Amino acid sequence: MDIALFSPSSLFADDEGCDSDGEKMETQQSYVERKHDFPGTELLIREFSFHQLNANLLWPGTFAFAEWLVQHRSWIEGRRSFELGSGTGALAIFLRKSFQLDITTSDYNDQEIEENIAYNCRVNGITPILPHIKHSWGDNFPISDPDWDLIIASDILLYVKQYPNLIKTLSFLLKFYKPKDDSAISIMENEHKNETYEGLPRPAFLMSWRRRIGKEDESLFFTGCKNAGLEVKHMGSRVFCITPREATARTAMEELTSDAST
Repeated sequence: MDIALFSPSSLFADDEGCDSDGEKMETQQSYVERKHDFPGTELLIREFSFHQLNANLLWPGTFAFAEWLVQHRSWIEGRRSFELGSGTGALAIFLRKSFQLDITTSDYNDQEIEENIAYNCRVNGITPILPHIKHSWGDNFPISDPDWDLIIASDILLYVKQYPNLIKTLSFLLKFYKPKDDSAISIMENEHKNETYEGLPRPAFLMSWRRRIGKEDESLFFTGCKNAGLEVKHMGSRVFCITPREATARTAMEELTSDAST
């Protein structure tokens, strides 16, 4: 059975669930806690029995992506990371526990989602809880200078009509990336000067996509990325790495080094 890690329907303006007077109908939320086997560890994850934004359960693709990340551990260790569509927060919690990864979760502006991620952090020994950002794809991002050099996501391409919004958010995070410290600027400068990378470029979007939709629909996302000045590379095992096009990345790097020298 396919079960969900993120909240795709949360990306739309939602008028459903309202009565004739426009007031939101209240529903009694219920949960179930399940133990899930991740590589080398077991997590206890509280999942919604139902959630109107579909942020309730995990999908099997999450575990396959976790396996892939373990196999490429050296590529992500030490990175400052941001997850799109965190849902229950399970993947981010796994990465913090297993790799001590600096990671921020994100999802739609919904209090239940944020509180459930916080709950799952606490029951799995993650204290303080992971930082969380409420954001709907395509909206103005709440942080003007994103400093995450690795963006991750799992199985987030189901809603074709949301591709333009997803690409807008992704383009912002990648093209307006500003390293948090001088050491990250130095690494980026060396990578762009020598055109060599230790695993993944900075910044990069690493996405696992294991769901099956029509190839024409799927290609709309990758074509949209290319049209937006992003490069797409298949890393194998249905994992894709998306980065700013070289000319765009070079311009951003020049601006960073110029700022650092003044």
